[in-house]
Parts: sequence; C-alpha cells; structure tokens
Amino acid sequence: MGWHGYLALWCAAFGTMALLGYGMSLAGLTRAQRTVRVMGRIERVREPRHGSSQHDGIPVVVSFHDPSTGQEFTVTNDGEHGDRISTAWTGREIGVRYPRGRPHAYRFTLDLWANRHGRAWPNSAVFLLYAGLVALATTDWGWPWALLGFGVPWTVSGACYVPQNARAASRRIDALTSRPPVQGRVVAVLTDTSTDSDGYTSTSHTPVIAFTTHEGTSVTAYCADGLPDPTNSYGRDVTIHYTPDDPAVFTLDLASEHRSRTSEIAFSLLALVIGVAAVVVGAVGLGL
Repeated sequence: MGWHGYLALWCAAFGTMALLGYGMSLAGLTRAQRTVRVMGRIERVREPRHGSSQHDGIPVVVSFHDPSTGQEFTVTNDGEHGDRISTAWTGREIGVRYPRGRPHAYRFTLDLWANRHGRAWPNSAVFLLYAGLVALATTDWGWPWALLGFGVPWTVSGACYVPQNARAASRRIDALTSRPPVQGRVVAVLTDTSTDSDGYTSTSHTPVIAFTTHEGTSVTAYCADGLPDPTNSYGRDVTIHYTPDDPAVFTLDLASEHRSRTSEIAFSLLALVIGVAAVVVGAVGLGL
C-alpha cells in the first residue's frame, strides 16, 4: 500500500470515528452526557501542613446534593478525587461530577460544564481527518496546498483570539486594581521531589498564602509565582491584589501582570502574522 492508501485509510478511520462520536452525542449516549454534574459548596477549609505535597490540594470539606434523590453528601478531597483544589474559602462553589446513581464516585472539577456533550473525541477526530485531507492535497497538488490548509484555519482562529485575549487581559488588570491590596501571609511551603529517567532529582517549592478580602472572605491559596525566594518564604508577610468577584484570581506582583499582558498580546499577534504569511505564500505558489 502506497502513501495514498495509508492517507486514505487515515481519513476513513478518523472520519468514521467523528461520525460515530457526533451520532452518540446527538443521541445522548456519551459517557459525559450520562455524568451527573452538580455544584458543591466548601463548608470547611484547613491550611495545608508545612512541608507536605502540593499534589494533595488544599484540604476542604464539600457538601452537595444528588438531584435524583435529594440526599446531601459531605465529602473531602483526600486522595484522588479529580481536579486539585488550589484556592479555597468557606462558601466557595466547586463543581462535582459522578456517574449516574454513584455519588460516592465523585470527582471535583474546576470547569463543571467542560465537554458536557461528549464531543472532545469526535472534535479531535475531525482535526486529524482535516490533517489527512491536507496531506492528501499536498501529495497530489504540491506544497502550497499545505500552507493554505495550515494558514487559513490558523489565521481565522487567530483573528478571533487576538481581540478576545486583549479584552480578557484588560478586564483582568482592571479587576485586580479595582480594590486596594490586602495583606496576607505565607502559612506553608509545600515541597515535592521528583526523579527523571536519567536519575536526576529535582525539588519544587510551592508557597501557600492566606489572606482576607475587604469583603471578609478568608482565602487560602497556592502561590505558584510572583514570590521571590519561595523556598524560604514561610511566615513572610505579602501584599495581594485580587479580583472582588473571584478571589481565586490574585497576584503578588502587579507589574508582572502588566508585562505578562503585553507578552501575551505580542505572542498572539506574532501567531496571527505567521498564519497570514502562510496563506499569502501558499496563494502565490498556486498563482491565485
């Protein structure tokens, strides 16, 4: 079987997967559609133990109701229970999902409605099918078709993403500066050690901060960046800028947020330029 045969088989396989996936989604038969999704509420928060692992998440107690029975469940995030909870406060809503009729198999999720229709796999299959079609066009008609096949969707997505990203970054900065900062404290530094395949051992340190917002909400959160010398930060006082609507969005370094905003916009514009250039070169190569 030559390249054409393999590419045709590739397209047929992923095209079939896409059709089956979308068909199951329309019929409501995907695993994601059979999953119960409810909002839970954090009832209690405990500070992580200094020196423990960041993989455990902030210890919390969460309550939720099973909509089919009305029964209330009170659970913890001890062990493997889905997404790690890295920011917590009493009263915060957190997503909970579980198989229908099995609330004890709960999993926490930070995005409750992600892939709620079960279309992640068929969407991936469509992408791979498209890649196969572009490869077929390239082998039959030449490399300019590859540039067009890559550049057109890249440019369209970039043209949509750039203004959205700029607006989101601007809203984030505005929200972080809409209230005076508050004082917080590093209440723990979490330590994790890992060894790679070559036997090299590395250690990471994650500070945990606690602060109270102007609205009276007591927040405990991992602080992944913005804190100098995190290894020796235990007990340090810090200044925190946060968003009033969602204290999970905060920063210790407002200047870094501004730099990050500029870098993200510049990177998005560069990606858009690359897509436009690919389309132009492909069109010129085809004599369009």
